[in-house]
Amino acid sequence: MFKRPRAKRATFPWPLPPSPWPLVLLLAACASAQMKSFPKPSYFRETFRRPPADIVLNAPVRLKNFVVPTDHGPRLELSLKNYIELVMDNNTDIQLQLLTLVMPKDAIQTALGAWDPVAVASFSSQRSTSLAINATEARSTSAVTKSLSQPYSLSYNQTLSSGTQYTVSFSGAKTSMTNSYASFNPSLTSNMAISISQPLIRNRGRYVNRIPLMEAESKYKVAEDVLQGQLLTLVNTAETDYWNFVSARENLRVQQSARDTAKQYLDYMQKQLDLGAISPLDIYNPKQNLAAADLSVSQAQFALVLATDAVRHQIAADLDPDIRNLPIDLTEPVELGPADAMPVDREESVRKAMDVHPAIEQAMQTLDVDDLRIQGARNGLLPDLRLRASYVSQGRGGIFYPSASTILGAAGGGPIIGLPGGFSDAWGQMWGFGYPVYYAGLTLTLPIRNRAASAALADAMVRKRNDMLTLRDTQQQIRLSILNAVNRFEGAKEQLKLAKVQRDYADLNLKAENQKYELGTDSNQNVILAQKALLQAESAMVTNEIAVRLNLLNLLTRTGELLDARGIVVK
Repeated sequence: MFKRPRAKRATFPWPLPPSPWPLVLLLAACASAQMKSFPKPSYFRETFRRPPADIVLNAPVRLKNFVVPTDHGPRLELSLKNYIELVMDNNTDIQLQLLTLVMPKDAIQTALGAWDPVAVASFSSQRSTSLAINATEARSTSAVTKSLSQPYSLSYNQTLSSGTQYTVSFSGAKTSMTNSYASFNPSLTSNMAISISQPLIRNRGRYVNRIPLMEAESKYKVAEDVLQGQLLTLVNTAETDYWNFVSARENLRVQQSARDTAKQYLDYMQKQLDLGAISPLDIYNPKQNLAAADLSVSQAQFALVLATDAVRHQIAADLDPDIRNLPIDLTEPVELGPADAMPVDREESVRKAMDVHPAIEQAMQTLDVDDLRIQGARNGLLPDLRLRASYVSQGRGGIFYPSASTILGAAGGGPIIGLPGGFSDAWGQMWGFGYPVYYAGLTLTLPIRNRAASAALADAMVRKRNDMLTLRDTQQQIRLSILNAVNRFEGAKEQLKLAKVQRDYADLNLKAENQKYELGTDSNQNVILAQKALLQAESAMVTNEIAVRLNLLNLLTRTGELLDARGIVVK
């Protein structure tokens, strides 16, 4: 039986890694813009790091910066500007709203991920031993065939924003087999392939392929507008709590002043009773008036406590054990200035709102999203025509043996010696581009009937019409709300003027009643009624002063100017 002599084979570790520089240069040229961190150490730190499982909430900040010492102990002293800054830094509701921007921002990264490059490397090794197929071969040990196959591949592929898909790949294999009369044994192959796929109708061009990205960006802007709307509401609520505190404090001051007046009048009446100038029956009316004043002071004190707790909640002072029990002093003056110095133009206020109000901006961005969806739905109706092209360069190496006829003819003429070779032969042939394979073709996918795409286009058109009507309704509602806010603001200014006049007359009337009582021409009942009238007039003036502030706050909120007026910028 013919027995092939064992030839001396080149020994080298397998699989041999290809020379790295051509591959690195080619891949770097294809994706240098995308590979910002690879293969830097930061890439591996970002990829393999363990995400933090524990979330730590920061304590309220900058509260101690506004603690001032006084003769009665430390106090938390805040102007309106400082108060709003602390609200923006520490308010839990605002921090929750700021988080609503994170997911829309991540959606932009998700849309960009459609163009992320991917590198795939694989290697496998398979060794097998075949059984004899008949009894004659079973008696011969040389009839048993053993084979080894070790393929490997390395590919890089990416989809560009123009719709082009390209793949650059390197592949090869080592295969060897005993009792084989193949020309190369072991056989070493090496291939480099470049393939491109370009859509020509559907998904053609940067615009249509960037629709998901543009939609994500528009939704992010919508989320920003929603956030601004929420911040308008939250800042309005926080500033309302500020003025409610001021109102409660001023009301307590008025009630305490009224109680002091009632106490002084009771002392005066008590002296007259001690001198016998009045009947004992006349002392009960002043005492009842003082008791009513004490009740009003007590109610005002508890109202101030409630307002103080609301202010602490807004700036998160209730979370700091060193701050939560400190008295609070809000320094913003109640007076806005002369009412005539605050003119408001109705139509100008409406115009400003139409330019900057977040609800209008949100509706406009929603229309942009609708336009993008319509374009995407129209693209889905188009036929899909793709151009595909590829180029392959091949190389082969290994220990070469003569052909099978030569081997059989030389059975009696001496041993067959293989010609040594290795991976460098296959690598050199591949980069020599002497054995290319070209491919080009067109693929047409023609939807005969596409109900899903037609329905998607119809839904997109209906959604846009609905959003256009929503925009119109929003504009009408904002216009109406601004006109109402302007009317309330003008009304509050006018009522404040009248309240000041009423307070002045009530003060003059009390002085007149006191003089008439001292002259003996009037009763103490009229004096007490005058005191109550002055109390009501002063309370009404405080209420109207705060009402002017709150109505101005409401007007700024309705026009969308509140954040700019308070120096708040959303980043």
